[in-house]
Amino acid sequence: MTIAVVVFPGTNCEHDARYALALLGSHAELVWHRDDDLSGATGVVLPGGFAHGDYLRTGAIARFSPVMAEVERLARQGTPTLGICNGFQILCEAGLLPGALVANRDLRFICRTVTVRVESTDSILTSHTSVGDLLQIPLNSYEGNYVLPAAIDGAPSPNVVLRYCDSSGASGKQMNPNGSTDSIAAVADANGTIVGVMPHPERAVEDILGSTDGRVLLESFVSATASVVA
Repeated sequence: MTIAVVVFPGTNCEHDARYALALLGSHAELVWHRDDDLSGATGVVLPGGFAHGDYLRTGAIARFSPVMAEVERLARQGTPTLGICNGFQILCEAGLLPGALVANRDLRFICRTVTVRVESTDSILTSHTSVGDLLQIPLNSYEGNYVLPAAIDGAPSPNVVLRYCDSSGASGKQMNPNGSTDSIAAVADANGTIVGVMPHPERAVEDILGSTDGRVLLESFVSATASVVA
């Protein structure tokens, strides 16, 4: 196994993720959420969808799937771990990333391409980019509003990887589609090896999809997995 793409009941972006990774020359295998052995994986992707129907709370049930013990083990030992959309929600529920994802500010499902600005290159998602790069990436979510209650009591800010902005790179309420704290679109852990991103880079890898800006993000991830000894 090279990259494990975890599938939960309700996941619907696993084939998109595997296709995009294959397009970049990487090998990925789909792993069912009841599997409890990811030995040999050099990277992990938690793709988008509606794990367990998003019942109770997004990611709250998926967090207890057997595979998550392995995901947490690998993530904490430095294996590149990427959560996209619903996968981002699961990483937060599992405590691997700070904060939580709640309903969008306007209580509407968002399905459109947005502009994000690279804030840090110190992560498995952005190592091949430059700070300030503007990327066009599809956003598809209802609970994509990233909140960070800990910021209220002066806790350190998370490692912000991407922020929503307009085509000029300016941030602000009008450029923030879902109300996320500080227009945050993606965050990483302190080491940059665990990343959660709300927009879908795997849906922006070919011209026919309208944008290829997701390629550089997934190329960063694939490059990070290539340096891992399984």
